[in-house]
Amino acid sequence: MGLFTKDIKTMDDLFVHQLQDIYYAEKQILKALPKMIDKASSTELKTGFKQHLAETEIHVERLERVFKMHGKEPKAVDCPAIDGIIKETNEVAGEVEDKDVLDAALINAAQAVEHYEITRYGTLIAWARQLGRNDCASVLQQTLAEEKKTDEKLTNLAEMRINLKAAE
Repeated sequence: MGLFTKDIKTMDDLFVHQLQDIYYAEKQILKALPKMIDKASSTELKTGFKQHLAETEIHVERLERVFKMHGKEPKAVDCPAIDGIIKETNEVAGEVEDKDVLDAALINAAQAVEHYEITRYGTLIAWARQLGRNDCASVLQQTLAEEKKTDEKLTNLAEMRINLKAAE
């Protein structure tokens, strides 16, 4: 079911579809992060990716809770956007030989993922509130706060260390 299909008739349908989209995305991120951990050479970057892997497991659990709160079974729908970001990450990571430059590329890819998630969670929170589901919005807000914090950590790591080393 694509975003602009006839299956989406109401705001509630749209909300559930986007829940399914981000659920798929989070599950794909769970698969991609271990590969990124393996490819990273910076200890700080590896640690950050490991922390985010643990957080992502919690994000999946929260989404499952939101589905249930909303009276739906957790279900994923393909998300071409996250698939594209992950595919691009794998392609770039396979082409970069310099470990410091690779770390910079991995941060770039991780931030592309974070920005996608921040966009989706922000929209879901607004829609949940519009639908009178402040309970769902508050659960989703926890994840949005963590995604923003991860993005900030990645920015700081890139600007203070990784990008400097890559540019040497």
